[in-house]
Amino acid sequence: MQGRSVFGGLQAAFALRAMRELVPGVPLRTLQTTFIAPVAGEMKARARLLRQGKNAAHVEVRLGHDDETQAVMIGVFGSARSSIVARTVVQPPLAVDPSQVFEKPFGAPSLGPMFTLHFGVRWLRGKPVFTSDRGFHHVLEIALDDDVPATEAHLLAIADFIPPIGLSHMSSPTPGSTLTWMLELLVDRIPAVPLRGFRVDAELIAARDGYTDQSVIIYAPDGTALALSHQSMLVFG
Repeated sequence: MQGRSVFGGLQAAFALRAMRELVPGVPLRTLQTTFIAPVAGEMKARARLLRQGKNAAHVEVRLGHDDETQAVMIGVFGSARSSIVARTVVQPPLAVDPSQVFEKPFGAPSLGPMFTLHFGVRWLRGKPVFTSDRGFHHVLEIALDDDVPATEAHLLAIADFIPPIGLSHMSSPTPGSTLTWMLELLVDRIPAVPLRGFRVDAELIAARDGYTDQSVIIYAPDGTALALSHQSMLVFG
């Protein structure tokens, strides 16, 4: 749980499982998510194929209970195309100060919502929520408590772990939530490596009137850029 709702990364992984029933094997290229209402208790994923083209397929999933829609996700799956256009992420990883590392081990519930029990995290730059840290860049090294190789579903959970950077500006507990989330994958396959040493570089791009915009690059343990993420968030304070 993440406050009143199921952790957004778990919602996305659950929706992806439903999408994969309709589009097996084809690489996931983008995932667009709108969180509408808290998800708690029984949760169902209803997937439908919006369009199947020669190379790309669009799949919609609605998460909810009974007839209520609590989240909507659209995944775009695309097979490889021949192209002369090629460029990898050229933005270098953000600089970190080893003397400023803050570590959250597995099973430290006092440092965040219940879902964080399943993550081990080192803040290499920036500080956790509610610490009056007014910086705009955070760097996290993330491990997930699951003894299996990494998958695309694990990547969704890792990408969504980082809280709104704006909450770190607060000096006391303050609610926050995600409105929309856009994830773009940069690789065809997630490397099947242990779930340790993934890095998340995040920047608070803009903030006004309680709404924040945050961009993220997710790196594999070997430094390969795996995905770009952008979230529009609410901060109640």
